[in-house]
Formats: sequence, structure tokens, C-alpha cells
Amino acid sequence: MNLSTEPSFTGGCLCGAVRYEVKADPIFSINCYCLNCQKTTGGGCAPILMMPLAALTVKGQVQYYSSLGDTGQPVERGFCSTCGSPLFGKPAALPGMLGIKAASLDEPQRYQPSADMYTDSAQDWDCMDPKLPKFAKAPPG
Repeated sequence: MNLSTEPSFTGGCLCGAVRYEVKADPIFSINCYCLNCQKTTGGGCAPILMMPLAALTVKGQVQYYSSLGDTGQPVERGFCSTCGSPLFGKPAALPGMLGIKAASLDEPQRYQPSADMYTDSAQDWDCMDPKLPKFAKAPPG
């Protein structure tokens, strides 16, 4: 894991009340098509960068809502308490890790997904990159 002293990624919410920086490179990046991610993004999938939680610094108030994920374990989903922008996900199944919503990055074009997950829940109207590996549920191991 690459923890550095300089921010690797910065971002925040729509209204600017929450700002964050991450001093690490992503562990992995995915497009998640589970129904919970669809509901919390209002779209076909959630583009997520998984980062080490210890590398995150947040300024502002983030509110969390906990629900059961497809693993049967809770996922805490963080959003700005002022504007409601979705920002983070803390899956209990991946302790010490934090998912960051790619669209909340200051430079969202840096997001490079490595796979599509939970494709069995994908909507027919959504478009997937045919070059990415597909996993009906979570990838093995």
C-alpha cells in the first residue's frame, strides 16, 4: 500500500461543505452494479475507488447511513449532511478500506475501473465497457 505525505486524490461534495484528501493510491477501482449502489447514486452503477481508510482526511460533516450489503454485512454510506452528495462507502466485509465515489473527485477523469461487479443486478438500459472483466457478484478471493 502506498501511503504518501502528498495528497494523491482530493475531492468533495456539491456544495463544498465536505472536502477530503487521500494520501494513497487506490487498492482497486470498480463499477458496482448492486441494487444498493444504484439506489444511492440514482444511476446504473457506482464508480468506486477503494482506498485505505487510514489515508483519508475529511473536513466537514459527513453523515452515514448503514444498510446490509450483498455480502450480508453492513455497508456504511457517507454523504454530505448539507447537500446530500454521496461520497464514501465503508463495507464491513473490507475492514480498513473505504470506497470513494469517483464523481466526488476533483479530477474524476483519473478514475480507471478495473472490473464491473454485481453485473447480475445491472439494468438493461445501462451500458458496460465490454473490455472490463465482469463478475455476477463479488470477485472470488
